[in-house]
Amino acid sequence: MAIRPKIIRNSQQFLEPGEQIQAVLAAQTASQWLVLLGLVFFFMINNYRCVVATDRRILVLESGKLILGNPKSIKWVLPRYTRIGPASGLIWYRTNALGEVLRIHKRFFKDIAQADAWAWTQPPAGTLLPPPPPPPPPAYSG
Repeated sequence: MAIRPKIIRNSQQFLEPGEQIQAVLAAQTASQWLVLLGLVFFFMINNYRCVVATDRRILVLESGKLILGNPKSIKWVLPRYTRIGPASGLIWYRTNALGEVLRIHKRFFKDIAQADAWAWTQPPAGTLLPPPPPPPPPAYSG
């Protein structure tokens, strides 16, 4: 099964009644270059995330270390006015707009553009917004 329908199907349990999905994408926490040090090392430190943009909010879902499209829990809930892009890069886009540093493959760049196109310029009247996520940890510089 293709990854987008799999993320949509498996993320339904995290949606509120009546909430509509507008875009989905997948991301990872570790740099793709760490694969050069070995797959075991990469899978030890990497975590996969599913990002689901709905008409009300953006959900960043934990998918674990090995399987990409099977979300297990909610990692972050972001307001719908959060912008993910614009995505850039030859193959990978690195962003910290989703509560932590995430790397998104080029095949999801159109999904980032779609999610951003649906983002609120201002929240609808009466919308209760979740608090912003904490800032990402400082980057390792050693």
